[in-house]
Amino acid sequence: MESRADIPRYSMPDEVQHTYSKFSDWKFKLFRVRSMEKVPLPSEPSPNVVPSKPPGEVGDVGPGHPGSLMRLCLGGKSKENVEANSQRVDQKLQEIDTHMSCLKSLCRLCGMSLHKAKGPEHEAQGALDEGSRLSLRRMGCKAQGWPDVILKVFKVDVTADMETVHPQTFCHRCWMAAIRGGGFCSFVPTKVPEWRPHTSGCPLCFPTRPSAYQRKGRKRAKALRRAPSLAKRRKWEAQGSAAGVGGKRMLRALVDQQQQGPVSRSRVKPGAQRALWVKNITLCQKEHLSAKLLPADLPADFLCAVTCQVCDHLLSDPVQSPCRHLFCRGCILKYSRALGTQCPACSLPFQPTDLKSPPKTFLAVLQSLSLLCPREDCGERVRMDSFRAHCLDHLQQRQPEKDDPLGLHTDRELDRYLPVNKGGRPRQHLLSLTRRAQKHRLKELKNHVRAFADKEEGGDTKSVCLTLFLLALRAGNEHKQADELEATMQGRGYGLHPAVCLAIRVNTFLSCSQYHKMYRTVKATSGRQIFQPLHTLRAAEKELLPGFHPFEWQPALKGVSSSWDLGILDGLSGWTSSVEDIPADTIARRFRYDVALVSALKDMEEDIMEGLKEHGLEDSSVTGFSVTIKESCDGMGDVSEKHGNGPPVPEKAVRFSFTVMSVSVQVEGEEAGVLIFHEMKPNSELSCKPLCLMLVDESDHETLTAILGPVVAERNAMKESRLILSLGGMMRSFRFHFRGTGYDEKMVREMEGLEASGSTYICTLCDSTRSEASHNMVLHSITRSHQENLERYELWRSNPFSESADELRDRVKGVSAKPFMETTPTLDALHCDIGNATEFYKIFQDEIGEMHARGDNPPSREERRRWRATLDKQLRKKMKLKPVMRMNGNYARRLMTAEAAEVVCELVRSDERRQALRELVELYMQMKPVWRSTFPARECPDQLCQYSFNSQRFAELLSTTFKYRYDGKITNYLHKTLAHVPEIVERDGSIGAWASEGNESGNKLFRRFRKMHARQSKSFELEDVLKHHWLYTSKYLQKFMEAHKNSAKALQATINPEEIVDDSDMLLETPDF
Repeated sequence: MESRADIPRYSMPDEVQHTYSKFSDWKFKLFRVRSMEKVPLPSEPSPNVVPSKPPGEVGDVGPGHPGSLMRLCLGGKSKENVEANSQRVDQKLQEIDTHMSCLKSLCRLCGMSLHKAKGPEHEAQGALDEGSRLSLRRMGCKAQGWPDVILKVFKVDVTADMETVHPQTFCHRCWMAAIRGGGFCSFVPTKVPEWRPHTSGCPLCFPTRPSAYQRKGRKRAKALRRAPSLAKRRKWEAQGSAAGVGGKRMLRALVDQQQQGPVSRSRVKPGAQRALWVKNITLCQKEHLSAKLLPADLPADFLCAVTCQVCDHLLSDPVQSPCRHLFCRGCILKYSRALGTQCPACSLPFQPTDLKSPPKTFLAVLQSLSLLCPREDCGERVRMDSFRAHCLDHLQQRQPEKDDPLGLHTDRELDRYLPVNKGGRPRQHLLSLTRRAQKHRLKELKNHVRAFADKEEGGDTKSVCLTLFLLALRAGNEHKQADELEATMQGRGYGLHPAVCLAIRVNTFLSCSQYHKMYRTVKATSGRQIFQPLHTLRAAEKELLPGFHPFEWQPALKGVSSSWDLGILDGLSGWTSSVEDIPADTIARRFRYDVALVSALKDMEEDIMEGLKEHGLEDSSVTGFSVTIKESCDGMGDVSEKHGNGPPVPEKAVRFSFTVMSVSVQVEGEEAGVLIFHEMKPNSELSCKPLCLMLVDESDHETLTAILGPVVAERNAMKESRLILSLGGMMRSFRFHFRGTGYDEKMVREMEGLEASGSTYICTLCDSTRSEASHNMVLHSITRSHQENLERYELWRSNPFSESADELRDRVKGVSAKPFMETTPTLDALHCDIGNATEFYKIFQDEIGEMHARGDNPPSREERRRWRATLDKQLRKKMKLKPVMRMNGNYARRLMTAEAAEVVCELVRSDERRQALRELVELYMQMKPVWRSTFPARECPDQLCQYSFNSQRFAELLSTTFKYRYDGKITNYLHKTLAHVPEIVERDGSIGAWASEGNESGNKLFRRFRKMHARQSKSFELEDVLKHHWLYTSKYLQKFMEAHKNSAKALQATINPEEIVDDSDMLLETPDF
């Protein structure tokens, strides 16, 4: 007989056992747990017989030895008399197996024995059979499984049942009670017993018979005629086979066997018996691969390493305990639920959360094991990772045998070796996955559907999928959803999502009354509620507006409240009273800066998480996120309307907005960050989020400073802290980098405290004067900064050297006011294009009037008007370019072309002047893409390399051929174009991406939204404009509008049939240069 020591798992000597196992050895003896003192196995001696030890061995162990404490606690017994840990585990397994055998014969609901209720048994956690499902369906019950029916009828939840505690079947009587109640109630009162785990006094394994006084006084029934007595051997076997009915019979048989002595019967080995008990708990015989598939010449230690320490099968979804023993995930979880959370190998206590995956090197070795194919005629050695595919090939290519014409036996044999992953982490639902994971899971099904659609339906995959979904809904009696889907398939629409309705309302500029009118009209005419009412739209707005998502700053922002549930604020909340205490004659509404940034990041959550997955970054390797913000601020000109009342306010508005340009992460072990998100359209009005709207003139420095003061304070506080925000189900940290680049020339001078654009100091980037810039057009560098402007303002204010006004002005280089907001020294591409086009428009007029031949004789005003009228007439005739009062972006783009240069050259008489004009325009067209494109190094690399040469040649033409106009003077934007573009591109990588074009494009949105919310009070009107402008820029709603773009335009044409001006025809109003 093979002993336990022959098995590799139990061959570990006592000296290397964990210390916790020694403690547990004498702990159970000390407290004498009854469940651990049952009758031992047949191959083990009785615990009551204590072998005697020589008297000389009692005092051999000193008091310092670990065994002295055990001997003291056990009353002088030695360590050899204490039961080993493995014996007690086997005894516990035996009791659990007996307890589970008792549970198999009982009903889960009424507790009665199953053989007393005539009829079939039913699985408590199984699906409804066809007869039961049809019977319940006639009574209106749409349940698909027995757990739902039992929960409604018997008020018991069986989904969390354990095999070691609860019976898994219920009797036919309870089935009849559920069917008669229609799956909703029970007409027969059924008392559901309370099932408890196995204990030392378990009433199932050790039933107590009532005493004679407690028995009922009924007459004993007459004994039936007994069957002839069996032989002793057959009687013993019959008693052994009946041990599955009750644990007491088995224990009684074991006691009788020990008293009678050994029997000439082949007993089950202890190791094999323990394996059978464990398999009854894990039930993994059909799921895990057997270790017999491995080659026979492998070492025993290696076999122990690649097999589960619970079920002795090959590891499936292996996990590692803190004591570094390996198990199958499903087996160790079932084992711990039945026998407690301790290691089966060393009894070290652990928690299920302590289990972790083994190293990748071990997993590679495990997957590379060669297994023997179970098919008799194959005999091939296959790697473990390709074993499933190999068995599936046999199933597909099998040949029916004579004895098995259908091949059922072969299928069953091979099915045993197909690994099934039913343990460990639960499989996520399809709808909870990302779009990329959904595509990966449904890839095979998608290929099958596409092949069927190409073969049968002419490639219409969408109709095939919708029809399958419709049939599934009909089969499940989900007729309401089926009707909605069928209406959608037929183009009639049915029950749009509130977010879709909100996106349609915002993007078509419908007021509340217009949307409600459309909602009632569509509902009355179609009889269906296609659009959602206004109150559902308002509920959807809350999740998209700032103030909905909680967050935290570490450390807390200085001078900023820690509240996060803040909506629209009064822009004058930070207003400081002036000396005269005059109330502010303006209206302003804004979001708090940090709350708005949190809402923008949550709106981009899907894009950020998708970027992490595309770069293969794990959450553990990402230390923090870095967000780059572009700030823009510009006046919107005259926005006066004829409606509304209130205090007298200027009808000029200013908008401060921001754009999330990029998001990068810092990965451990890498110095440079990884870019996971980059705004592809940084100059679109859809990416420019409004932060503050104010009815104020942009030239009012005092009012603008007072309103934007709190914004600047919040901005400076956020630079020194980091944001803690939940993104993708985890708390993540963000740091922000702000760049104020979206400002025109006028706004930059306003914020940096510089003199007006007509000042002697021409540039906001360097200290050169207009005269210096005209003589040296190219060789300049960026010297100004926000900190330097602050220092120069202190000199201007204090005049420490007691200089005159001219000397002091020359020292501070044009700084005359205190800079209140930091801006990045750069070039605004949009206004640079407009300013240069304005200058070329004047050059064209001068060439028509031949200014180069006049000398010192300046033209009169009438002559200039005549030249301008001639130019406008020629452009309108040849290019259909209508004249404008002020230069705008669209006019500038059409004017600065080679076609326009040829049209103008028709009015120039001299061939030399025409050639010079063509060359000047051609050089400008070569330089323009460098500072106008979003990614110059990728979009125009040749022009970027030739920019220095082109700028030198351009400056040479201006100083020679066109010297009559640029002798001692030059415009601001021409100076920046020639002198500073290469340095800015080298520093930032782009100029066009950081322009203010997105903020300028939002001017038309302000007028549309203001017309949409014509209310009595301008304060509430400004709130609605800010709210809906924010919703207009939401990426969440933009995705809906991409799918409903055509329907939205058709809906707008239906509601408001007025002529809608296309975006390309909308002109950007900018100041004249």
